[in-house]
Amino acid sequence: MRRDKDMQYVIVGIGGQGILFTSRVLGRVAIGKGLPVIGSEVHGMAQRGGSVISHFKIGGYRSSLVRTGQADVLMAFDQSEGIRNLPYLREGGTFVVNVHDDAVFQNERLAAYLSSRGIDVCRFAGYDILNAHMKGNYLFLNVLILGAASGMGIVGLERDLVEKALEELAPPKHLEANLRVFELGLSAAPEIGRASCRERV
Repeated sequence: MRRDKDMQYVIVGIGGQGILFTSRVLGRVAIGKGLPVIGSEVHGMAQRGGSVISHFKIGGYRSSLVRTGQADVLMAFDQSEGIRNLPYLREGGTFVVNVHDDAVFQNERLAAYLSSRGIDVCRFAGYDILNAHMKGNYLFLNVLILGAASGMGIVGLERDLVEKALEELAPPKHLEANLRVFELGLSAAPEIGRASCRERV
């Protein structure tokens, strides 16, 4: 099992999905455990609708950029951006992805690629969950994904530490809603059913 003192994450999506905030939460969790962290600035077009990518490392790294084939975890807030950035994942890495069209993953070429590299795909319908419980407020998608990843046992996202980070970083007026959405993500994890996520990372 890869220890959290030596982890590389790539977080992708589109502008307005809160990728910077997600990186800040990861950083606060790591710092709370006394681990060194380094991350890149967000690359791409950060305005709404533009592609965004963030590199984040825990451990004694000198460069903030994750090289192709080296990421332990790829967190994708948008499935198209996630698939486009799959080359960042190492063999046996974990792909946590918000899915809006599950049929895409039935593509034979994509399925063969994921299988050949031993990539563990943890997909869930984040928009559906937010439609059902948060009146379709997609601004909370980032916290929902953090909750799902934490519930799946992704290294570096321990529940109590993520909750503490949210309490420290979330705007006070949105704290209660953020904690509620985090719980929704945690609750979704058993339905995703990925005990292997804990074993592979």
